[in-house]
Amino acid sequence: MKALILKEYNKFEYSDIAIPKIKENEVLIKVKACGICGSDIYGMDGSTGRRIPPIIMGHEASGIISEIGKNVKKWKIGNKVTFDSTIYCGNCYYCLQGHFNLCENRRVIGVSCNEYSQNGAFAEFIAVPENILYKLPDNITFEEASMIEALSVAYHAVKRISFDNNNIPVVIGAGMIGILIIQILKFFGYKNIIAIDINDEKLEYAEKFGANFIFNFQKDKIKEKIFKITHNRGADLVFEAVGISSTINIAIDILKKGAALICIGNLCSKIEIPLQTIVKKELTIYGSCCSNGEYPTCIDMIIQKKVDVKSFISAVIPLSEGVKWFKKLYNHKSGLFKVILKP
Repeated sequence: MKALILKEYNKFEYSDIAIPKIKENEVLIKVKACGICGSDIYGMDGSTGRRIPPIIMGHEASGIISEIGKNVKKWKIGNKVTFDSTIYCGNCYYCLQGHFNLCENRRVIGVSCNEYSQNGAFAEFIAVPENILYKLPDNITFEEASMIEALSVAYHAVKRISFDNNNIPVVIGAGMIGILIIQILKFFGYKNIIAIDINDEKLEYAEKFGANFIFNFQKDKIKEKIFKITHNRGADLVFEAVGISSTINIAIDILKKGAALICIGNLCSKIEIPLQTIVKKELTIYGSCCSNGEYPTCIDMIIQKKVDVKSFISAVIPLSEGVKWFKKLYNHKSGLFKVILKP
């Protein structure tokens, strides 16, 4: 089969490799679409430490089952499916508690780190265990389905806190996850959503998809503007979808006393935080890791047009041209949001 392999940092090879052999509990999927995630882009240059070459990246995917293992009972050849980006065991302490995203044996598709290497879906075929599969209805396209993983991550982040649409939320980072969070907040009736980014083009997208206020981190006096909107108290919630020291610190700075910070982005493995401010404000900090069973809800939201994922898709191109489009995304080419590769 053909695959796009990260052979070295910043160096891909589009070449032939063997089709994966499936285990008894796995299915082989013929990949029909796979989105390029921001984590793939920053994994390409080694900055995240989570894509150690050689590795086939790609986890935002959909396709058709072409082969099933002998112990697979629920699935048939020809089923149209997507799959969780997290492979979980189902038997450990956390899985038995229903926290599959915190599985003690967790592996993430398309990730190669010190603990494991799990090839992803920038290839013609991928083998995955049956327990992470989700069936797709006929009225959702493979391209739309490749957006479900990102939507589930955003939905999980919003679920981390109790719903109160009288609160004033801020979303820092108007990339894919940030704007999907904005759409979900809008769906749940939040009326004063604030988006912050350094990219005016992304902020325009944020406004288009439901942000009531948009501010540029580099141009605007962020704290002054947010305190004016929030009666000089600060934001009730901040969803931080970047994961670097500067954005985490602005989040802590603009939160009111007793408020909550939800951390989704993790570009950096370590950051500096103002501990005394966190303590004095009595802030609550939540981590939000991937998703945890939100796929069916997200599939329903797309079908019922409760969220718009189609408008994010900037280009659908052959996997063979993936190297060129990775470079465009890495260099922040204007007008590009989600690029989907098709083997």
